[in-house]
Amino acid sequence: MSYTVDTLAPVLSDLWDAERAWTLETYRSRGGYEGLASALTMAPGDIVEAVKASGLRGRGGAGFPAGLKWSFLPPPDGGPRYLVVNADESEPGTCKDIPVMMGNPHSLIEGVAITSYAIGCTHAFIYLRGEVVHVYRRLMQAVREAREAGLIGQGVGPNGDFDLEITVHAGAGAYICGEETALLDSLEGLRGQPRLKPPFPAVAGLYARPTVVNNVESIASVPGILRHGVDWFTAMGTEKSTGHGLFSVSGHVKNPGQFEAPLGITMRELIEMAGGIREGHTLKFWTPGGSSTPILTAAELDVPLDYESVGAAGSMLATRALQVFDDTTSVVRVISRWTDFYQHESCGKCTPCREGTFWMKQVMHRLEAGQGRSSDIDLLLDVSANIAGRSFCALGDASATPIQSGIKHFREEFEAGCHTPAWELFPYEASAVFSEAGERSAA
Repeated sequence: MSYTVDTLAPVLSDLWDAERAWTLETYRSRGGYEGLASALTMAPGDIVEAVKASGLRGRGGAGFPAGLKWSFLPPPDGGPRYLVVNADESEPGTCKDIPVMMGNPHSLIEGVAITSYAIGCTHAFIYLRGEVVHVYRRLMQAVREAREAGLIGQGVGPNGDFDLEITVHAGAGAYICGEETALLDSLEGLRGQPRLKPPFPAVAGLYARPTVVNNVESIASVPGILRHGVDWFTAMGTEKSTGHGLFSVSGHVKNPGQFEAPLGITMRELIEMAGGIREGHTLKFWTPGGSSTPILTAAELDVPLDYESVGAAGSMLATRALQVFDDTTSVVRVISRWTDFYQHESCGKCTPCREGTFWMKQVMHRLEAGQGRSSDIDLLLDVSANIAGRSFCALGDASATPIQSGIKHFREEFEAGCHTPAWELFPYEASAVFSEAGERSAA
């Protein structure tokens, strides 16, 4: 299948190849902050309605309509209300928010300013993973540039009646802080653990005040809607999943990378854009939204990558982290590594996740080593079923999902783990993309 330039929709990624793309000068030369200028002439409620009409859905995983979330805030009571941007990108296989902040940080700053104005926020926070120090510095520079240019700060706008401060906060690197209420606790200086809901952040969020929590890509997509109009945004994507999105294709393809396209593009098209599967190999399985989404196989290659279609196929679009695995890959080994991750990142607050991830890790290690017991597969299904839907937050569900879908599609490989190690069935060197020397493997 061939494709044309129209298949892609470079919006957030449009600047990435420009000289000094991260600077305010470059961003404004491409129409940057025109959306903010337009927004400041509108009534805040009209901005919320425009975002609702656009159909923009949260790009962080859940796909909840952004404008609808904003409208959940209670009426102003004279106290502060906050916008918190979730930039704690941690999902295995996901790499979209970090490139946006690195290559086009002002799209996020402009989106923060527009959203803050729309919801009545005068102090917004960007919560970033502390490990990405280079991105932290770049965001700090972008905020400084915007403030010095009078785009944020005190007395912004044509009437000088909009005040906005933006704080970029570096977290300490915990997957659990990607959960919005754990993020809020961490931002307040507490241990990052999920809160009991209700109350939801829209009612009692940061410092117990009304708070909107949105993902980086969600907020960075707002300026385009205000600049180009609702019709421009809804012309892309599908009826219920409108607009553009970043698709991160990694793994056993010739040219992995970021592809910004309308929602509804297929995995087959994206793999072809990435140069196809490695020579001499075939696709075995793939994830549509990172390790926490049920795996899919070649049978789902033509499923439109939108929230409804992927859901109907038995998985979730989530963060659009499209990990590709060819026939050299051990499903048991991959899921064992994912289970290690979830066990390590469990905050320990609730029993199903704390204990369940520990025991799933032990069983997966046995199967990977070829020392599994005949009852292990049923044990995995039983333990994962007692985690899914019973844990305090979505991390428990995320840990159960790959095990359940892996057994569903590749039960025979799990059964082989009762007598043969995964490294004998699928040697490491065969599936390696890079050699120890850092050169691309010839396998």
